[in-house]
Amino acid sequence: MIRPRHSLIPFYTAMLCVAVTVCLAGLAAPASARVLLVGPGRPLKLPSQAAALAQRGDTVRIDPGVYQDCSVWRASGLTILGASLNVVVASRTCLDQAIFVIYGNDITVQGITFRDATVPGRNGAAIKALGDNLTVRNSRFEHNENGILTGGSPASTIRIQDSTFVGNGACIFACAHAVYAGPVGMLDVERSVFLDTRTAHHIKSRAHRTIVRDCRIEDGPTGTSSYLIETPIGGDLLVEHNVLEKGPNSSNHDAAISIGAEGVANPTASLVVRDNMFRNDLPQPTTFVRNGTQTPAQLTDNKVSGQVRMLEGPGSVSP
Repeated sequence: MIRPRHSLIPFYTAMLCVAVTVCLAGLAAPASARVLLVGPGRPLKLPSQAAALAQRGDTVRIDPGVYQDCSVWRASGLTILGASLNVVVASRTCLDQAIFVIYGNDITVQGITFRDATVPGRNGAAIKALGDNLTVRNSRFEHNENGILTGGSPASTIRIQDSTFVGNGACIFACAHAVYAGPVGMLDVERSVFLDTRTAHHIKSRAHRTIVRDCRIEDGPTGTSSYLIETPIGGDLLVEHNVLEKGPNSSNHDAAISIGAEGVANPTASLVVRDNMFRNDLPQPTTFVRNGTQTPAQLTDNKVSGQVRMLEGPGSVSP
């Protein structure tokens, strides 16, 4: 029996809808992420050339070499990888801000050495992150004004892992620190080394929550840092399993860890400093933790040497 022509109309209409849906889905699908290769023998010779081409989700791989270059990264979801710590990006800054100026969100930087970032205002950075969510791994920061300087929102998380900071910091027109986190949701620094910081702080954080874990933070014989760790406007703080030292040339004899020195703008429910080793090499006493908030600080199982007052402000020390 032959089906009447009008009975085929619903069938063809349904098939047309399926075809249109598939086509539209194909148009909406994002393009595949690319790998952009950078190096002396590559079409892209400099990281800045890759930054100009990078699109969401791309990976940038940089061959070993010393690149007198700076880059502005605007795409989000990027992974920027150095082939080894022999990838050195040095000396030049973009926008009078940083060697890497990052506007994109969800960026990972790994395996790169940043060196000698300075700007006329003396608040330059190796990495300046203005977007949300930055992860830095296995990288090295040498003799910059700021090592890492971040803006960002309360939704942002800054993670620094397995990295080394040597000889960063300055206080000329404004203070620059080895790490300076703005008002982000969380700063998480783990398994990293801070040495020989100049004048300012090893770690300064305005984050709502700050974690410093399994790190080595030392002035050494020539470092002139102020605080080892400062959270100037409060916020939850966890400092655990670190080796900490205040050197004989510290520019601040008063304290190693400072909380709330500028007031308490961040909600502050928990202040925990536990299982750290702290040595004071100053010729005079210093305070291990100075707490300027009303939230009790809990100091537990910390081992100290030298002339140390354990706690100033609300809190408890055990044992």
